[in-house]
Amino acid sequence: MAEQEKLIALDLGERRIGLAVSGPGGMVLPAGHITRTKLARDTQQVIAAAQERQASGIVVGIPYTREGEAGPSAKLARGFIRALRKETTLNVHEMDERFTSVEAEGLLRESGVQPSRDRASVDETAAALILQRYLASQRS
Repeated sequence: MAEQEKLIALDLGERRIGLAVSGPGGMVLPAGHITRTKLARDTQQVIAAAQERQASGIVVGIPYTREGEAGPSAKLARGFIRALRKETTLNVHEMDERFTSVEAEGLLRESGVQPSRDRASVDETAAALILQRYLASQRS
């Protein structure tokens, strides 16, 4: 069986970028966050995080609307993807991230964390959900 590509996933927010990484056997782990500044610096920080974790690819969540359309947030995410692709030779994949933040908040509440007080945890948990979805889509 071929070794699975090690990936880092991004949940793009206005203030932070949540990170998650894939591990052995399809395991997915939250991996912190990056505080956003400006596009060029954000893309460099993402690439550095990917290199630090020896990832061979980046999965970026695209926040489509409820109807599955590309609204303003999805267009911003696509711009981020274009900027990443210009700066790195790593594979950059897209994944529908609808409802991952809501799901992340629910999971955190279940584990006793108050999402309203710990937004960074929501971001990295959402990134983990994005990566799980992506890995599941690759298996099917």
